[in-house]
Amino acid sequence: MKLFNRVPAEVRATVAPTDRVLTYAKGPDGYVIVTDKALYLGTTRLPWFQVDRGVWDEEGLTVVTMAGESHRVLLPEPGRIPEAVRERVTASIVVNQYAPLDARGGVRLVARKTDDDRMVWEFVFDSGMDPGDPGLRALAEQALEEARRSFGV
Repeated sequence: MKLFNRVPAEVRATVAPTDRVLTYAKGPDGYVIVTDKALYLGTTRLPWFQVDRGVWDEEGLTVVTMAGESHRVLLPEPGRIPEAVRERVTASIVVNQYAPLDARGGVRLVARKTDDDRMVWEFVFDSGMDPGDPGLRALAEQALEEARRSFGV
């Protein structure tokens, strides 16, 4: 019986020295590694505050970033990866509040904690709303200021 679950050298070599490995699984295209600060998909490092969501199916994982980028990895035997991804994404969110803007819809205000404990705010507008519309941006900024005052952040 193993007393210690040692992380393989190739996994340790992949992650940043300041990241602590929580779990990992090997897929056909390399390792998927969950650390306290980031998700590693092969050679791609995604800090948790940049990950919007992870979607699982029987073949693997699709990760969508806050910038809308999609990353797909095959992982037929994920082990503890799904639970760890869910927990880390949730842990990065400090504030998640919906604010109605006008008759067309609203915006989700999301504050996430970065690796260095800064707060990064994101606007996630309802479908069909133009995030480039100056009027909507002004309403969203006003809602953000109210949320910051309300939460003290």
